[in-house]
Amino acid sequence: MPKPLRRVLLTLPVLWVVVTVVFLLIHLVPGDPIVQMLGEGATATDIDTLRHAYHLDLPLHTQYFEYLTGVLHANFGTSLRLHDTVLSLILQRYPYTLALTLSALILGLTLAIPAGILSALHRDRWQDRTAGVVSLVGLSFPNFALGPILILIFSIKFGWLPVSGAGTDTQTFLLHLILPAFTLGLGLAAILTRMVRTAMLEELSQDYIRTARAKGLTENQVVYRHALRNALIPILTVVGLQFGSLLAGAIVTETIFSWPGIGRLTLSAISNRDYALVQGCILAVGLTYVAVNLLTDVAYTIANPRMRT
Repeated sequence: MPKPLRRVLLTLPVLWVVVTVVFLLIHLVPGDPIVQMLGEGATATDIDTLRHAYHLDLPLHTQYFEYLTGVLHANFGTSLRLHDTVLSLILQRYPYTLALTLSALILGLTLAIPAGILSALHRDRWQDRTAGVVSLVGLSFPNFALGPILILIFSIKFGWLPVSGAGTDTQTFLLHLILPAFTLGLGLAAILTRMVRTAMLEELSQDYIRTARAKGLTENQVVYRHALRNALIPILTVVGLQFGSLLAGAIVTETIFSWPGIGRLTLSAISNRDYALVQGCILAVGLTYVAVNLLTDVAYTIANPRMRT
């Protein structure tokens, strides 16, 4: 059996457990979504009618099996609050979260790889110490603190960038994307810088590096063609793991910047006890994480051909 297919089959039970736990937890949270929808002045008849329309009057195990059956047929139900299908709502919001997460990932890699290589090449010198201090500062600022600081500086004080929303065309979309991407990406860059430094220090001390230098290869060839390529395996592992953290951090970041992504949709669904929508959002995030792990496996074989066997 091919490895990617085996990985998919192994992650299916994990997704089932996640969906089951979320289903049970959201139903155990106090509060009636039907009463929230209709208001406190609704009659008992109206409440019972609407509860029956959404099958919320059925026993919990019956609701659970109905939901699993619907998932197998790509039917995730209807939002109690927004009166639209869950699949449609997720497809509307998912591209925004994906754009934010990928932008933060690209930003983190763009900053971390040069900084980590520079730090490793100048070990225990001022370049290394400066990179270490900057990394520590980046790790010390969580998203909910860094986001408002960036808004105060670049939006309110200087007026260079918009505060919230996602814009209406490509140019304004990119402008609105800058601050949320930096809020997510700077923390990732701090983590990856230290990882790149550690991996490069280990590779630069290997015998094959000394052999490459003895053959007369340029320093750039030694560092980027040989050392960095072999150092990519642990770096790719951290990137794959941190992608899940980016998805979790996107929930906070999207709330701060009013970014219309799936994280903000999830928070809204939880506060409104929108059962089907919460389950659909969690499932979408879980599937994304599985896909990223599969892509990480593929990236291993590209970075190191020996892993193809």
